[in-house]
Amino acid sequence: MSRTRWLPYATLAGGVAVVSIASILIRYAQSEGTASLTIAALRMSFAALLLAPFTCRQARRELTTLSRSDLLLVGAAGLVLATHFAAWITSLEYTSVASSAVLVTTNPVWVGVLSWLVLRERPGFGVLAGIVLGLCGSALVFVGEPGMPADPQRAPLLGNTLALGGAIAVSVYLLIGRRLRTRISLWSYVFLVYSTAAVALLLAALLAGASLWPTPVACGLILLLAAGPQLLGHTAFNHAVRHLPAPLVAVAILGEPIGAAVLAWLLFGEAVNALQLAGFGLLLAGIVLAAVTESRRASPAPATPVAAGR
Repeated sequence: MSRTRWLPYATLAGGVAVVSIASILIRYAQSEGTASLTIAALRMSFAALLLAPFTCRQARRELTTLSRSDLLLVGAAGLVLATHFAAWITSLEYTSVASSAVLVTTNPVWVGVLSWLVLRERPGFGVLAGIVLGLCGSALVFVGEPGMPADPQRAPLLGNTLALGGAIAVSVYLLIGRRLRTRISLWSYVFLVYSTAAVALLLAALLAGASLWPTPVACGLILLLAAGPQLLGHTAFNHAVRHLPAPLVAVAILGEPIGAAVLAWLLFGEAVNALQLAGFGLLLAGIVLAAVTESRRASPAPATPVAAGR
C-alpha cells in the first residue's frame, strides 16, 4: 500500500489513540483538586486560544455574513457544547471511566431519537435498531455499575446520568451544526462555538465559586487536553473523513471508549463486570448501527460530527 493510501488510516488510528486519553487526563487533573467546571472552562478556553491565530480573521469575516437567526444558533451551539463538557467531565468524579466514556459516546443513538422527535425525520431500520440496542445497553450499564466503597464520594448512578446527559447535549450540538455547516466553514464554526462555550463555562465556574487557578500540574494536563484530544485528535478525524468512508470513521471512533477503559484498568485498577460488558457490547452495537446509517444518509458536511469531541 502506497504512503498516500495508508496515511488516512494511520491518521484515523492516531486520532483514536489521542482522544482515548481525554478521560485519563481529566481524572489526573481532578486528583490535583481542580474542579470539573474549571477543567471544562480552561479546556475550551485553551482550545479557542490555540485556534485563534488560524481562524480569527476568517471567523470575523463570516460573522458579517450570518443572519440574526444563524448567530443565535451559533450561540445555542456553544451553550449546549458547554453543557456537554460540564456534564461529562463532572461525571468522571462519580463513575468509572469505562461507563462514562461509553455512555457519552452514545450520541449517534440520541441524534437518531432527536431527529425523529424534533425534526420529524423518519428513522430507517438501522437507526431504530441502534436506538433499541443503545437503550438496552444503557440500562445494563446503569444496573451493572458497581459501587466504589474505597471512595465514598463516588455515586455511579449520578455519574452515569451526567454522562448520558452529556451525550444528549452533544447530540443537540450536532443537529445545530448540521444546519449551520451549509453556511459557515468548519473551523470558523468550531472557533466561534468553542469561544462561546468557553465564556459560558468560565461564567458558570465563577458563579459556582470554583477557582480558575489550578496547580501548575493540572494546568499542564488541561493544556494537553485542549491541544491533544480537543484539537489534534479531532483534526485527525476531520482529515480522515475526507479520504475514508464516513461509516468507517464513525465506527473507528468507537475505539475511544475501549481505549479509555483499557487505560483506566491499567492505571486506576477499574475493572468491569460481566453485566457491564454485556451493556457495553449492546451499546457499541447500537452505536455502530446508528452511526453507519446516519453517516450514509447525512448531508455532505461529514466533518461536523467529529468536531465536538471528548
